[in-house]
Amino acid sequence: MSKQKINVLFVCMGNICRSPMAEGAFVAAVSAANLQNHFHIDSAGTTGYHTGNPPDARMQATAKTRGLDLSRQRSRKVRPRDFTDFDYIIAMDRDNYSDLMRQCPQHLQNRIHMFLPFAPELNVAEMPDPYYGGSDGFIYVCDAAIQAADALLSTIREERL
Repeated sequence: MSKQKINVLFVCMGNICRSPMAEGAFVAAVSAANLQNHFHIDSAGTTGYHTGNPPDARMQATAKTRGLDLSRQRSRKVRPRDFTDFDYIIAMDRDNYSDLMRQCPQHLQNRIHMFLPFAPELNVAEMPDPYYGGSDGFIYVCDAAIQAADALLSTIREERL
């Protein structure tokens, strides 16, 4: 991992739905802005239940309808070194945020943020978990992630570029 790059990590519980979608949306936003050389982007889960697995097939299918390919991603668990390696650690919900804050050294906790507040027009603080629901939940997560990714990129550009 390069310290010359801005390192961004998206985190949900299992790293098969929300955080892979957020990663894919942010990669697309960064690519559209032609800033790929400035970023290292990844995702992880607070649990290791799905380590090594690709994103949920329903999330991949929904992402594809928006022109995003998540197929090369593989689930992994958050590692202790992620807290030093990543400049921005973006949690999908309050439970993920709390888990991350418990694990993170106090002097690095300012790197942890919730995702959806970057797009206040969504009027929701937490990304809902679509895993046990129907297709509408996956569509919502996909569209919200795209909107929040664009807003996050704008914030990072103002702060760092």
